[in-house]
Amino acid sequence: MNREYFAIAITRTCGSGGGSYIGRKVAADYGIDFYDRKLLRLASEDSGINETIFAQADEDTRKRLLYRVSRSVYDGTDIPPESGNFLSDRALFAHQAKVLRKLLEQESYVCVGRAADFVLRDKPRVLSVFLDAPYEDRIRREMSRQGISRTEARRYIDRLDQYRNGYYSYHTGRRWKDLSNYDLCLDTAALGLDNCAALIEEYLYLRYGVPKPAGA
Repeated sequence: MNREYFAIAITRTCGSGGGSYIGRKVAADYGIDFYDRKLLRLASEDSGINETIFAQADEDTRKRLLYRVSRSVYDGTDIPPESGNFLSDRALFAHQAKVLRKLLEQESYVCVGRAADFVLRDKPRVLSVFLDAPYEDRIRREMSRQGISRTEARRYIDRLDQYRNGYYSYHTGRRWKDLSNYDLCLDTAALGLDNCAALIEEYLYLRYGVPKPAGA
């Protein structure tokens, strides 16, 4: 693998507001790809599963995993097409993990979610970032962003955080909010989104020697 490539794996709480904005900004600054839901398309192409079917299976998995307490820790195993569990939640995760690992042999990128920090934990030059903000700030952000009531915002945040916690724990065996899992933990409300992006770029430079983007 070309050790000049690097990846930034971003995990975020609902309402912290930084995952997509910060991820896209950092990716744009470096001129590299940003992956979130787009990863589904790549995993669909790699697995040979129709993208519509793949996306629907992923959405169904999101609903089922919301309350799941069991574990299926990813160990790098591929799920072959002839498998009867080719569209299971474990298989869907494995397809996406395989793509993330293969991509890092070809390019640098930013990925939001998908437990990318765990998937890439044995790879060099991978920066794992956890974005959070105080609960009240997150409520206000979602109220403003969606035009919803405080009660609706709380329900939305709690439900999505519960899903993300379940998804992460199910596939990694780790606690989602255990800050020791991440290299860099940032409070988006205290720092601001642009400053968080700048700190990620500074960290990459200090730790891995990745040149700062022009104008940074």
